[in-house]
Order: sequence, then C-alpha cells, then structure tokens
Amino acid sequence: MIRQYETRAGRRYPSGATVDELGVNFSVYGRHATGAELLLYAAAESTEPFQVIRLDPRINHTFFTWHVLVVDLPPGVHYTWRMDGPYDPHGQGLRFDARVELVDPWARAVTTEVWDRWRRWQEGPQPHDSPRAVVLADAYDWQGDRPLRIPSEETIIYELHVGGFTRDGSSGVRHPGTFAGIIEKIPYLQALGITHVELMPVMAFDVQDVPKAVWDAGLENYWGYSTHSFFSPHPGYCVSPEAGAHRREFRDMVKALHQAGIGVIMDVVFNHTAEGNGVGEVINFKGFGNETFYCLDQIDKGIYLDFTGCGNTVNANHPFVTRFILDCLEYWVREMHVDGFRFDLASAMARDANGMPMAHPPVIWGIELSEALASTKIIAEAWDAAGLYQVGSFPGYRWMEWNGRYRDSIRGFVRGDPGLIGEVATRIAGSSDLYEANLRLPINSVNFVTCHDGLTLADLVSYEAKHNEANHEGSRDGIKENTSWNCGVEGPSDDPLIWALRRRQVRNFLAILMVSQGIPMLLAGDEVMRTQGGNNNAWCQNNASGWFDWRLLETHRDLLRFTRELIALRKRHASLQRRYFLSGRHRSPFSDQPDIRWHGLELDAPNWDDKRACYLAFTLAGRAEDEGPLHVLLNMDDSPQTFALPSLPGWAWHRAVDTGLDAPEDISPPLEQPLVEGESYRAGPHTVVVLEAASAG
Repeated sequence: MIRQYETRAGRRYPSGATVDELGVNFSVYGRHATGAELLLYAAAESTEPFQVIRLDPRINHTFFTWHVLVVDLPPGVHYTWRMDGPYDPHGQGLRFDARVELVDPWARAVTTEVWDRWRRWQEGPQPHDSPRAVVLADAYDWQGDRPLRIPSEETIIYELHVGGFTRDGSSGVRHPGTFAGIIEKIPYLQALGITHVELMPVMAFDVQDVPKAVWDAGLENYWGYSTHSFFSPHPGYCVSPEAGAHRREFRDMVKALHQAGIGVIMDVVFNHTAEGNGVGEVINFKGFGNETFYCLDQIDKGIYLDFTGCGNTVNANHPFVTRFILDCLEYWVREMHVDGFRFDLASAMARDANGMPMAHPPVIWGIELSEALASTKIIAEAWDAAGLYQVGSFPGYRWMEWNGRYRDSIRGFVRGDPGLIGEVATRIAGSSDLYEANLRLPINSVNFVTCHDGLTLADLVSYEAKHNEANHEGSRDGIKENTSWNCGVEGPSDDPLIWALRRRQVRNFLAILMVSQGIPMLLAGDEVMRTQGGNNNAWCQNNASGWFDWRLLETHRDLLRFTRELIALRKRHASLQRRYFLSGRHRSPFSDQPDIRWHGLELDAPNWDDKRACYLAFTLAGRAEDEGPLHVLLNMDDSPQTFALPSLPGWAWHRAVDTGLDAPEDISPPLEQPLVEGESYRAGPHTVVVLEAASAG
C-alpha cells in the first residue's frame, strides 16, 4: 500500500506543483470555489487515487487561491483537482461540479491515458477519467544553451508539424512523430538553410476535439489548435509521456536545434481552448473559473461569445488571464529556451470581455513590453474568425504579422492576374503602406505564399477548388477562394506541358518570396512538392495526407536543390535583408546607385498605370562592400517579354535564376553562373529571372 502523506497549509505562489526541500506545494486558482480536493495517483494509468486530500478553507485558501503542501511527496506523482461551488452557468457564469476531476492549468506535464471525451459526452462525468498532471523536478543540464538572438532581417522561417514531419515510415527515424524525431532531421533543416522552425501547436491539446462524424470516420484533431494545458508539451509528441518526460524531451529538441544554429518558434493558441461552448467538455478552466477565463454573454452567461469559430473565446484581457498568458510565455522562454511565438487568431486577444476591439489591449501590450520577452520573436495572425482584420495595424511596435496582403497579392500576380504590379511592388519592397506610418519596419512583415491553413504550394498550382471530402464535413470547411490556378487541368495530370508549367509556377513563388523584403516563411514540404490532394483544411488528417513523405526528396531533388540555392542567394545579399524601407532615393555607402530602381520592359519605366501589365523588374544596389547589385525580372504574362538591362560601370551581369529553364540551369551558385551579354534579357512566359552582378575586372 502506498503511504499516506502528511499535509501542511502550503503557499499561494507559484501556481501549479512545485518541488522543494519539504515536498511538493500545490496551488491553483478558484476564486468562487467553496471547496477543493487534490487527488494523487501513482501512475498515468492508475484507476484509483492513492490519496485524496480535502483542503480546509480556513487553512488552505487565500484570496483567489487554494494551496497545500504535501510533505515528502516525490516527483513523478500524477494528480488532478476537484472543485466544489455554485453551479449557475446562466446567471453568474459559474460551472463548479465536484464530480469532475480537473487538470491543473499550470501543469508542466499532462498525460491522457484515461481521458475519454466521447464516453463522458455520452454517459456524463466518469470517475477518474480526466487528463492528469505530473509532478516534475526541475533538474536539466542545458550545457550553456540560451535562446538564440538571430536578427529579424536574417530570419527565414520553416513552418512544420512536429508529428507529421516524421510520422511517415519513409522518415526512417527511431521515434516517428515526436520531438526526438525532429532531432534526427536537423541535418536536413541545416542543409535547407532556414534559420527558424515554427512548430504548429505543441502545447498539450485534445486530439478528441472534433465533430462526432469526424471522430467516427477515424479522424482526430491533428493540427492541435485545441489546447487545454498551456504549460505542458503535448504528450503525443513524447516518447515516454507516462513517465513525465515531456519537459526533458522538448528541451532536448530545443538544445539540439540551437546547437545547429536553428531557432524555435511556437505556434500558440490563446484565443480559445479545447473546452468548447456551453455543451463542450469541462477539462480545467470551466471548472476553476469559467466566468474569469471566457468571454460570456452579459445577459445569459451560459452563452459563450465565439470570435474564433471554435466555440469559445478566451477573456484574454481580464487581469488574471493576462497574467496567466504572460507567465506562460515567459515560462517557455525562461525554462524551455524557445525563441519566439506565433499567435493564432491574435486579433481575438485584442477584444474585451464583451467582444469589443480594444485600442490598447493589456495582453497585447503586456507581451510587447515584457522584459523577459524582449529578445523574443512575437508574430501575430492579425485577424480572427469574426471579421476583425488588423494586418498592418496590430497594437504595439515589436509585433510582427503574418502578411495576408502579401500572400493574396503574390498569388494573384503569379497566376497571371493583370493590373497588380503596383501592389506587387509594394509587397516585394516590404509593405511600407501597412507599416511605415506606424513607425514599423519591413521586418514586421512575415511574408508567405502558403501555410498550414490552405493549399500546399504544389496544390496551389494544381487545383482551383478545394477538395475536402476526406474531412467528412460535407466540404463545408475550408475557405472557398484560394487565389489558385490549376494550370489548365484540375488535379493530377500526365500532360508534360501542364506538369512543366506547374513546376515553373512553384519555382516562381519560391523565387519571389526569397527576393522580397521582410521575413520569408516556407511551409514544410513545399520544397519537394508535398500534396494534400487539394484539401485546403487538413486539420483532422493524421495520415499520409497530412504527413511529410520523405521519398519526395528524391522524386523532386531538383526542386529541393532550387530551394536550397535560393535561400543561399538570399543569405549572401544584404540588400535582401534590410531593416528599413526602400525609397529609391537612398544610396548605399558602397554604391552610387539608389537602393532600388523600378523598371518595366524599359529601364526606369514601370507600367504602374497599365491595368493589363503582368511584368515588372527592379534593381537592388548592394549594401555591403563586396556585394554586387541584383536585377530581378518578373514576367507573369502568357508571352515572353524582353527586358532592357541596366549598365553599371565596373559590374557584369550573371544569370543566377531563370525559372523558365530546366534543372540544373534554373539556378546556379556564383562560380557557375553564365555571363549575360547584351543590353537585354528575354524572359519566357511565367518566369522569374534573377541576375547577380560580379566585378567586371
């Protein structure tokens, strides 16, 4: 029989379970709770607790907090809470239920072995069926590791799904679909040349949070935008979650990536939780402080305000919730050494308790001004699901944004939409129209063509309609307009001309992305034509459709080489990595040329007012002493176009990129680039050309 441990009053801070020389201190929020019980389990799969500790409100309750010290309790114990109090969801918004075990919102590790959402949904609360927190000791040898401080202008982001990146059998890793699997693929990431991985949600989430029809079809919440435990790495990405190895395994991954010079950005979901609306599950927040954590209708507090499309909206600007979010972010930086965060549907975090947008939302400014986050990348998805769109105007100065305007403009231009050259020039130059007036910079813009949400790059050039039948939601999910072009045939094609055009279009997108000012972001797999079969919302596809197929590295080795060389080109040109906006007037200390010159087919004569033009060219002056100019030609017309070339004394043009040529001529490193002779260059239809200048001497 496991011993019964002595208890003492404990202390309010810090929240969660903290190991010290006396034992373990437990502390949790419960402002309106009238009673609390702590349940201790020997293991993740234990069917019964070995000790139930009922807290005395006279001893173990201070202000909003319930706390207790369990003397000599060792790390490795699993635990849950039960909170008693009024159940008045429609009046006060309170949802206390002493039958339901709750997972600690501050848990550093959680397990889900006994968690069955669907049984609870059908039969009501079940004894001991909740996710459980694990008591962790804090010892870890970081070996001198610190978060990296890669300058934003040098940043190149690679968005990936931790599970899907190595889960396919073709990955060849020892532990597919885990943090450990990422470590084995670090050589690939290094060779690609990216500077940061942006990990889709890795905080513990509920894989069962899907509609019943989706679950019955054998699908699950794969992407992970359904968080319930914000301090815990997701147990499904751990090799040994039942042993509470979450934190060590995540830290091992971060340390290994840092040793390779690669930063870690986490995609975080503070706009909603896995608990859904009024008929959704009670996992933690509803049972500890429903009226605090969620935005509720002020007349009927049983109604959850939903600006996220996921059933609820976190009341992020309540003082207590703001502090919770800041503590969480600072924990991941301080204790887990992450380098940045991307905030899902961040505009929902700019709303007050009634759902109204705030001019100065405390949580947004708190993140902006946090000293602990001062060197951390903070990136907003600057919109929400209820129409609040803040690209270019997100509150604060440090905040970067996923630039949806960039995505839409470049997609339209590359598919051949006329009359976009002015808009495209603005996006390529860093989107000054969005950022400059607010004293922000090109590095506030995260440029992307594709991300997890939508078509992959291969599908963007192969489908014009979404094909989401496999999601079992009647194809109601996913956006309708993809700004895509199938190059003449919907879906797979054996026509060599169609296939060649699609591959050229993929290279066009990649090339434009890498010659644009701002921070480029790639979606994992786009460099090897990964497809989802036209599914533009593969959120529930934990299968081959949503996984990285490593056989594609050989199938599309020429495109992989193209991508690597493009990234190398960007890295060797300081002119592509600017902190400040291009003006056409400023001159480099090492050049008598303006920082940028815009052209059409003729030099210095861009067709800004031509509503039919699908071509544009520009020249960038070098910013470093040994850096030559760059000249870029963009022809998205159906016909070839001949562009005049600038003559720069002392320099000669060499062809670095021509997407209209077959590999390996489509891209060449400096020592292999052919000399371009003459005063013009003929660019084929739907082609991007990049010329690098080398000293004529």
